[in-house]
Amino acid sequence: MKLEMICTGEEVLAGQIVDTNAAWFANTMMEHGIECQRRVTVGDRLEDLVSVFEERSHHADIILVNGGLGPTSDDLSTEAMAITKGEVLIENSVWRERLEDWFTRNGRVMAASNLKQALLPASALMIDNPVGTACGFAVKHNRAWFFFTPGVPFEFKQMVVEQFIPFVKQHFDITGDVALRKYLTLGQGESALADELEKIELPAGMTLGYRSSMPHIEIKLFARGKMAIDQLDKVEAQIRFLLGNALVADEKKSLAEEIHSLLVGTGLTLSVAESCTGGMIASQLIDFPGSSSYLDHGLVTYSNESKVKVLGVKPETLDDHGAVSIATVEEMAKGVRTILDSDYALATSGIAGPGGGSEEKPVGTVAIALATKGGVYSQMIKLPRRSRDLVRCISTAVAFDMLRRELLGEAVIVDYGSIGRFKK
Repeated sequence: MKLEMICTGEEVLAGQIVDTNAAWFANTMMEHGIECQRRVTVGDRLEDLVSVFEERSHHADIILVNGGLGPTSDDLSTEAMAITKGEVLIENSVWRERLEDWFTRNGRVMAASNLKQALLPASALMIDNPVGTACGFAVKHNRAWFFFTPGVPFEFKQMVVEQFIPFVKQHFDITGDVALRKYLTLGQGESALADELEKIELPAGMTLGYRSSMPHIEIKLFARGKMAIDQLDKVEAQIRFLLGNALVADEKKSLAEEIHSLLVGTGLTLSVAESCTGGMIASQLIDFPGSSSYLDHGLVTYSNESKVKVLGVKPETLDDHGAVSIATVEEMAKGVRTILDSDYALATSGIAGPGGGSEEKPVGTVAIALATKGGVYSQMIKLPRRSRDLVRCISTAVAFDMLRRELLGEAVIVDYGSIGRFKK
């Protein structure tokens, strides 16, 4: 089965908006063992849409078309498909009733232009859109099934999961063709990881891919065909050995997701005191439902005064060692853990960007501590002079990994490679 995607819209073509739908779609389909083999972006011009629909209909088995189903004059996907098929547009009575009901329930007057969203090519199958006013539709032309979805991200994603993937599985035999495993790494660059993993002799049908999403590099192991899939475990063992401490999570999109999965439902609790990370640790955790069951408190203690008054850091500690020091960050972690008697506490203090730092502690110097009921682990890392956001992101990831290792009973302080560490 050959899957392709056509993205529509002048704003996408011109780069005025980032096409997050396309990246999400390709990743989601791969997680279901389906590869998207080609993506085409086309503007809001009728003749260009008709041309690309006709061309790709001879090469793909199924094509997802994203965008151009709205009520305005530049929404041309439906009309273009009707012209491509040589069909007239017919009003779909079911969707017209849905539109009228939606506006009535929301106490709004429906503009006449909205009725355009109920017009479909004569041979089209209506596809439900449970969260929007533009329905999708599917239509067969030449070799390809075309499956049309709105461009609004939350509508598009729900339709892909609830309608498109079942549609694909209904019409095509895709079981066992492709398998994917993912490995999240920290502290190594893409080229360094590739140099290590290229030592592996991959079986036929198996490939490695790399995706940079700072502060991580995600490694993807693809297996195509039964013979390659049967050898996945053997190759994965080699990958794990070569990655060593750089491997921080499997099948997860972030370390925050890994921490959430390790803490939720356990009864264990976490509190956080952040200085240089500025709330990033807590913010990433609260993205996940159920995080309130373990995240006791998140404090941003940016000034020295707040470190003393809120966390109980001793003034003489700040005077003798400074805010960015092992001594200070350990007192921050112990202080915030004591406030709520949590099982674990993370604390960060560092020099994230221009305007700070010294020869002894330059920009990118960050102290991180993990307090537990049994003691405190701490380290001071040194990061390349890059952006303020990147320093915060990497510091957050290292803090998460310290906690992850503690939860798994592994060594908490490790060498990552490209992340330097000050000796105590």
